[in-house]
Amino acid sequence: MNRLINKPYSSLFAIVGSLLLLSSLSSCHSSEGKEEKAEAPEAPAATEVFALHRGKLSSALQVPGELVAFRDVDIYAKVSGYIKKLNVDVGSEVQQGQLLALAEAPELSAQLASAESKLKVQEALSIATKANYERVAEASKMSGAVSKNDVDLALSKRNADLAQLEAAKSAYREVADLKKYLEIRAPFAGIISTRNASTGAYIGPAGKGSEFPLFVLTEQKRLRLVISIPEAYTGYVDLNDDVNFTVKAFPDKKFSGKVKRQSGALDKRLRSERVEVDVINNDKKLLPGMVAEVNIPLPTKNNTFIVPKSAIFSASTGVFVIKVNNKKAEWVPVKRGLEADEKVEIFGDLKEEDQLVATATEEIRDGSPVNVK
Repeated sequence: MNRLINKPYSSLFAIVGSLLLLSSLSSCHSSEGKEEKAEAPEAPAATEVFALHRGKLSSALQVPGELVAFRDVDIYAKVSGYIKKLNVDVGSEVQQGQLLALAEAPELSAQLASAESKLKVQEALSIATKANYERVAEASKMSGAVSKNDVDLALSKRNADLAQLEAAKSAYREVADLKKYLEIRAPFAGIISTRNASTGAYIGPAGKGSEFPLFVLTEQKRLRLVISIPEAYTGYVDLNDDVNFTVKAFPDKKFSGKVKRQSGALDKRLRSERVEVDVINNDKKLLPGMVAEVNIPLPTKNNTFIVPKSAIFSASTGVFVIKVNNKKAEWVPVKRGLEADEKVEIFGDLKEEDQLVATATEEIRDGSPVNVK
């Protein structure tokens, strides 16, 4: 009985085992087929390229600048005295040599009178000694009338009095020149921007009168626009280049000038070069001290390689473009130049007509195949 029951069960187990084995084998074959299918390489996507050419790129540099007076001078008194008369005030326009103020110094007047009297005395003595020498010299021509020693003494006296006369003239000129300094005149044409004195005030090279200048004279019809050019752009700026700028007081108006002076050295702290632009300001709308927004054109001086910005990408090892060489990608390190209108100068180991990828990314690996579009 037991043998009859076990026999059918054993056949059933055998059939189930066979089915499981067949299912396992078919699943293995199916997974292997999928893996083989996944590992098959895909064809690279079509990549747009362009031919490299040389060209010129014009750009502009935006930098801040400051307007300063072309000439600006503090005017002090050269001699001590008191202001007798003021002829100008803040805002007065003056011409070169114009009398700004008149001072008085009684002691200088006394010194001048003393020097003048001494000069007159010395002139009289000189005339007398000269006449005496001429008489002695004439008498010496007569034999035995005058000794040679008397002639020499008369000559020495005349020469000594002449020297004293020259000294008296020099002393008189010195005091007269000092008195001229009481007339305070403008050294150049401009505008009085500051006045620190009033009538009756004490002035002088020393003491209370010298703490502040009597006047500050500013040349306003011609200004200097001072700008600092960063080191990377100094090679693009030359003398007589045109420069445009705006100021906050007149935001809708553009002013212009020409580059006239370059320092020729970099500021050690800012790493920039000082450049000065001459600005004609006949209408006097621009004021010294104004801050300007300066637009400096930066045209390239030579033909260089120009590429779209999308052709350049930055990696951890530098900046690159991708050149297509024998249908393979080649990363070429480059340096950037000027940028304008989504284009940029590049410098590197490249030559004209090289094929570059138009949109370069790190996903296009160095040495990978490229399917040119």
